[in-house]
Amino acid sequence: MLMSIACWIVLGLVAGFVGNKVVNGRGEGIVLDIVLGIVGALVGGWIFNAVGSTGMTGFNAWSFFVAIIGSVVLLVIAHALQGRPSRT
Repeated sequence: MLMSIACWIVLGLVAGFVGNKVVNGRGEGIVLDIVLGIVGALVGGWIFNAVGSTGMTGFNAWSFFVAIIGSVVLLVIAHALQGRPSRT
């Protein structure tokens, strides 16, 4: 159980960091990257399920891809609400 949680935190960190690099060109910091990755995984899973595709399927490459897409969507929405450009 503890190893599973640690793996998901690492997946969230990497997915959040990659999402930040895609949108911002830089990371936001380790804590925010983890949060964005984990929440991005939830958002990505919901988006993929809503369009009829498979969302999160476990700890694998597909779930990592879904988490990155969710992180990117979250960042784009956050930047649109804040009124700042995506790339600096």
